[in-house]
Amino acid sequence: MRTMWRFFTLFDRLKHAFDSLSIQMKLIGAYILIILVPVIILSNYLFNEFYENTIKDIIKENQFVMESEKQEIMNKMDIMERTAQLTISDDKLLEYASVQRELPSPELMEFESTSYSYLQRVLFNNPDIANIHFFVRNQFLNEIWPVIYKEARVTERSWYKAALEEQEDVTWEILVDEKDVLDRSPVESKQSNSYFSFIRKINYPSNRYLGIVKVDMKIEDFFNRAYTNVPDRPSWFFILDKQDRLYTNMTTAISEFEQSNRIAKVRAQQKEGVSSFLSSNEESDSLYVIGHIDKLNVDIVNVISLQATYSKIDHTRNTVILVVVVLLILLAITTFFMQSMVLKKLHILRDSMKKVRKGDFNVDIQVKGGDEVGELAHHFRQMLKKINELIVEAVDRGAATKEAELQSLRNQIDAHFLYNTLENLKMLAEIESQYRISDALTSLGSIMRYNLKWTNDRVQMRHEIKHIEHYISIMNIRYDGKLQLEMEIPDTYMDHELLKMSLQPIVENALKHGIYLELMKKGMLIIHIRAFVLEESFYVEVSDNGIGISEDKLRKLHERLVTDDVKFTAQIREDKAMEQGSSGIGLRNVHQRIQMYYGYENGLRIVSEQGKYTKVIIKMPL
Repeated sequence: MRTMWRFFTLFDRLKHAFDSLSIQMKLIGAYILIILVPVIILSNYLFNEFYENTIKDIIKENQFVMESEKQEIMNKMDIMERTAQLTISDDKLLEYASVQRELPSPELMEFESTSYSYLQRVLFNNPDIANIHFFVRNQFLNEIWPVIYKEARVTERSWYKAALEEQEDVTWEILVDEKDVLDRSPVESKQSNSYFSFIRKINYPSNRYLGIVKVDMKIEDFFNRAYTNVPDRPSWFFILDKQDRLYTNMTTAISEFEQSNRIAKVRAQQKEGVSSFLSSNEESDSLYVIGHIDKLNVDIVNVISLQATYSKIDHTRNTVILVVVVLLILLAITTFFMQSMVLKKLHILRDSMKKVRKGDFNVDIQVKGGDEVGELAHHFRQMLKKINELIVEAVDRGAATKEAELQSLRNQIDAHFLYNTLENLKMLAEIESQYRISDALTSLGSIMRYNLKWTNDRVQMRHEIKHIEHYISIMNIRYDGKLQLEMEIPDTYMDHELLKMSLQPIVENALKHGIYLELMKKGMLIIHIRAFVLEESFYVEVSDNGIGISEDKLRKLHERLVTDDVKFTAQIREDKAMEQGSSGIGLRNVHQRIQMYYGYENGLRIVSEQGKYTKVIIKMPL
């Protein structure tokens, strides 16, 4: 609650401060705000789009690089496989490796000049191939370095044991710090290298195990991008095997914890089937692009630093912000000078109004022109002219008002004279025992008082009903008691408000147009007034058993209730020219007064059947 109160207090202070600013400052602020808000929204949208498109382009570019690297690796694998195939396709080499006797020197020399020379050509023709080794189990074999060796030299090597245990004849292995075949020292050799090796078991003849052919390629030649140092390249390749071992020349540049962290990120994203993702840390953001080689069961990961990309985006954003700020400053300066020219006229108008407020109505406003300010000055001059005219009229009206008050006083004196005269006549009638005349004079006096005492447009229903009773009492003198007033009004509705003189014209209309000869001979005209409530509205229903209204006249009467004054006046003139009867002006006046005071959903509705009855229903708010 206290927070809301503070918020509203701050809002009121800001609103007060804004209201205290001049129009010029408000307009300048509005112009800047109108431009600044869309620019901020648009810039934010465009920069987000630019950032997303840039990341997409980087992903596409590095996915293409990844595919190129994978294709290059597949080509190197094909070279190693073909090299191994060329090696074992020589029947003389296989016979040499499988012979179970000591070969004489002539046969050795012939083999070396033919098959072994062929092997050397295969090795020298593929510069990426580091070694071709043929390890043979035959105990009678004569080793010919650096290609043909006895299997006993490598029986303790882990890759050899793994190759023999594999069901497949072909395996691929990454050999880290592999010692030379001729190095049997238990101490770690300084001449060790890391290779990517193709290992194939040889069965000859038929299914008899002969030995192993091993084709080596240095790991930096096989995974070229992972082991190539490019100073300006914002990316870093590394290889992950199935045991989560990481291969790259950058292992010394980052800690073991960072290596483990990156491996964990890659494996987590691979489980979700993601081939590229963004990674954030305290220093910078990086983009990971992952490629998998099924044949080797290894993953190639390219880590791209986004620092340069962010710097480029920040530079573009700062440039746009600077341009917008400069434009806003220029706009504010231009707007200030242009508004100063316009507001100069408003200042003249303001000073003129101050003089008028002090009572000087003869101010000469020196502002011309056809613009809005000039038009305002023109209307202000016309207003001063009109004020001076009204002052003169007010003086004249004051004098006329005094005269009217005197005349009203004389009228009141005349009204009192009439009341007193009627009272005297009433007393004379009672003295002469003319009680009917006395009652009629009482009703006439009440009617006059009700009509002349107009202090309020609204009265209680009991007063309007009393007035109707007096009116019927007087009219019964004329119609020889043939008028009967019936009422169905609960006492709770007698205090309900309604417009003064709203029922009397309806009753008068019933007498004027409802009486016909047959009715007066056999019976009497019954006027029934009923009050009721329906759907939150108050209704007064005035009905009679008179001659009624034909459908055509009833339709015209309803039209006249709602038509405008011009058409109604024209219809009245037409009726007079054709010497027609009722014009409906009394009912129209009541209908318009009710709508004026209570709204257009209220008013009169007339229902009638010729020769039977007429019913006028008044709807008012409850």
